[in-house]
Amino acid sequence: MTSTEPVAKPVRRPRVSLWSLRVVVVANSVAVLAQPVLAGGYLSGNFNYLRVHESVAHAVISVMFVQGIIAIAYWFPGGGSVFPLLASIVQWFSIAMQLGMGYSRQLAVHIPLGVFIALLSCFLVWWVCRPAAARGRREARR
Repeated sequence: MTSTEPVAKPVRRPRVSLWSLRVVVVANSVAVLAQPVLAGGYLSGNFNYLRVHESVAHAVISVMFVQGIIAIAYWFPGGGSVFPLLASIVQWFSIAMQLGMGYSRQLAVHIPLGVFIALLSCFLVWWVCRPAAARGRREARR
């Protein structure tokens, strides 16, 4: 006797890609949130902080590139949401613009853009660490 009921396809859920994304997003956010502290050290008169601020900025944009690749793996083969990829793209372009504004000493743009980047980083940490991020796309729509 055979059943005529359709068999539900298994839902793909991100596992390794989600944990990789969580690690990279948290590490990147720590570096992003260190930037105002480093800038404050420079403004307090210790010029060595500016060199560290610059080095961390270059590290952040490099890690953002890796974060984008992991976000692609989380979304497409992993079955997760496209949101982390879109947020990573916005964040990467914002950080690239931030580097340019910092080198050109455009502090009227550099500081508010830094606040935006820090807020987006914190929001992305919250988003990837919540349980709903582990659901597959089809599962999240139900």
